[in-house]
Amino acid sequence: MAETWTTLKVLEWTAKKFAERQLPSARLDAEVLLAHTLSTNRVGLYTAFDKPLLPEELTRYRELIRRRLAGEPIAYLVGEQEFWSLPLAVDARVLVPRRDTETLVEVALRAARAAGAHVGKIVDACTGSGAVALALATEIPDAKVWATDVSEGALAVARANVERHKLGERVTVVAGDLLAPVAAHAPFDLIVSNPPYVPSGDLAGLPPEVRAEPRLALDGGADGLDLVRRLAPAAHAQLVPGGTFALEHGFDQAAVVRALLAASGFVDVASTRDLGGQERVTSGRQAT
Repeated sequence: MAETWTTLKVLEWTAKKFAERQLPSARLDAEVLLAHTLSTNRVGLYTAFDKPLLPEELTRYRELIRRRLAGEPIAYLVGEQEFWSLPLAVDARVLVPRRDTETLVEVALRAARAAGAHVGKIVDACTGSGAVALALATEIPDAKVWATDVSEGALAVARANVERHKLGERVTVVAGDLLAPVAAHAPFDLIVSNPPYVPSGDLAGLPPEVRAEPRLALDGGADGLDLVRRLAPAAHAQLVPGGTFALEHGFDQAAVVRALLAASGFVDVASTRDLGGQERVTSGRQAT
């Protein structure tokens, strides 16, 4: 007689397997993947613990377990990640949006509030999935936002997310290097970026789920700051007087980034800590 695999039994087996592989959120990962397989939510799992899984459901779930154990991020497996309370489509063409990056949105919004009604034009360089651009567009409803990236794959994901949230009239996704494709629309009130900032030599030591993300969106060159060195002076040249430039960077890069922004002519340069207490975002203003 074939063994019966109920929701509870499958969850317990999977959580144990994930824990043995030292995945940091073993039980949560098991629940998220099973909820995705069964087209329900985690609450739905708890109300149906004794429900036997159908053979085809077991097959789909086992494939997701295999891929998770191979190092694929949960967000890629379920095809979605929430950022700033916005559900976003994600896949292997883009970085998975992270809570730490919400610090970048918070810094940008503070700058927008300080500017009053003057934030009309925003650029999000290295937009990836479009997470930051969409968050700012939803919070600053009168602004026009341009989102740039060099990756055609990332741009396709970003455009799909713009369409999903019906923001196509205010968010324009543009192919190109940093600020070059939007120079004709300058000057801007606010420029933000979450550029690649991992030093090339550190990539091999990243966790498997991070190594599964696009190298183009991770590799920042020898010290991780190649793009920052190009982006800072370009942003300074394309901001209105009093406009703000803010970017995310590594936890140990804040001092160097502050120096780069100051050398590019920014004033009021400061770093902001993320949820983990690390200096994660640095910003500066174009002098008035």
